[in-house]
Amino acid sequence: MMLGQHPRREDFPALGRTIDGQAISYLDNAATTLKPRSVIQAMTEYYETNGANIHRGKHRLSEEASDAYEASRMVIARHIGAAANELVLLRNTTEALNVVANGLGLDPDDRVVGVLDAHHSQLLPWRRAGRLDLARVDAHGRLDRGHFQELLRGRPKVVALTHCSNVTGVIHPVGELIAEVRAACDATIVLDSAQFLPHERVNVHTLGVDFLAFSMHKMLGPTGVGCLFGRSGMLRCLRPSAVGGGMVDWVDLEGSVDRRAPYLFEAGTPAIAGAIGSAAAIRYLESLDASERDQHGKELCAALVSGALDRPDIRLIGPREETDRLPLVSLRLDSRFPTGEIARILSDSYGYMVRSGHMCAQPLVTDLAGGEVLRVSAYLYTDVAEVEGFYQALDELLGLTAARVGAARLR
Repeated sequence: MMLGQHPRREDFPALGRTIDGQAISYLDNAATTLKPRSVIQAMTEYYETNGANIHRGKHRLSEEASDAYEASRMVIARHIGAAANELVLLRNTTEALNVVANGLGLDPDDRVVGVLDAHHSQLLPWRRAGRLDLARVDAHGRLDRGHFQELLRGRPKVVALTHCSNVTGVIHPVGELIAEVRAACDATIVLDSAQFLPHERVNVHTLGVDFLAFSMHKMLGPTGVGCLFGRSGMLRCLRPSAVGGGMVDWVDLEGSVDRRAPYLFEAGTPAIAGAIGSAAAIRYLESLDASERDQHGKELCAALVSGALDRPDIRLIGPREETDRLPLVSLRLDSRFPTGEIARILSDSYGYMVRSGHMCAQPLVTDLAGGEVLRVSAYLYTDVAEVEGFYQALDELLGLTAARVGAARLR
């Protein structure tokens, strides 16, 4: 693709699928995104023309693979304003956050401040590593700034922030929050940007964060590649959670010499094809017109929010405004049928792929919704017409289930 072009449906082979003759509409992008042909082709080319391991071989194929892998690291790092040696390539956001939580050497009584809307991956590692306190959110999922500032007065060792909720779509003002942390205490700031980065770029040094984690599979890249940015000085303070081949320069009977970061945290054979495919995904994203992407996202947000608010048998979980959020909504349905069953029928009978459950953020979903939700998340290849079609299908399905319940009562 040339710079400034639009994403095309035909760029994404999976969108060409049908289910029982029904074209699919993929609305589960907060879980993972579909892959463009350029990503698939980049990975296939590596397997077809090379396939060798990296860094420890001196033959031509190994050197070519090593160069491609490190070039991919540079592409990803540049996308977030980082240096290549500040970017650790891991399996996913979950592993990246665990590397930090396990590597800081916290004592069990060390305080960590998080936020109630955290994904389990930004909650459970800190609960294990220290004493976790969660800042409250309001009834619409926006952070209670007063409670957050109150927790900061306890001088935590770590502040674990979420850039954007995968349940409500709320984008937190992380720049302001980081400034508040810096003014209040000397805490290490760890940011989960897995939901935000697919939609908008950041510059990690301008943001002022110590660590930032994200997953390539949520931004058109392959599964199995997670990224951890760490400021150089902070990375040097981490203890690696995995040891073995690839993260040492020398091993003898007396001990070993570790490699420098980022290789110190990359033990074993990595996802080589995945890294190469991730660089292709970044190039695809950077080729798109940023202003048009932003406008398209706003239109999707408007369609998602208004579609929920227009229906009395649907409760929108999250803010009713269309601003300061991403194009995803979580819905609490007024239906006697399980939410998971509704999601299955929407898929198999209507072609709409949506998510049901607690979204790996069960404390938040329980607090705001009281039970499982149906999540609809759009992305750059989603049309507003697909969002409207989803709501029409849901209307029909909820009407059918209500009719069935009524008929059962009559019997």
